[in-house]
Amino acid sequence: MSAVSDERTTATKRSTGQMAGGDPRLDKLVDRMPSRVGDTVSYLLKPSSRWVRIPSGALLVVGGVLSFLPVLGVWMLPLGLALLAEDVPALRTSRSKVFDWIERKKPHWLDPSAPKK
Repeated sequence: MSAVSDERTTATKRSTGQMAGGDPRLDKLVDRMPSRVGDTVSYLLKPSSRWVRIPSGALLVVGGVLSFLPVLGVWMLPLGLALLAEDVPALRTSRSKVFDWIERKKPHWLDPSAPKK
């Protein structure tokens, strides 16, 4: 996909109300992900995927807590909490604070023109 078509797709999602998680900053982070991972995260953040998102988030949190075991890692904890934040208001507030910190300290993470890794 070209950069122009990416911008059109993102603009269409926003105009039709189909944003990944309801927070435009989350959408910017999802847009920066590799396409396969970004599509999976977008699917999990859709309201209709609640019954997949909650168990996935819970399993990721448990995997993060058990990060001392091989294969599991600490990276699972924030990802699980981010998924659960869609359905738990207390976590949504914390997620908003994290996004505020990212905007202040790491604004290049939200820059759509920055190269994807």
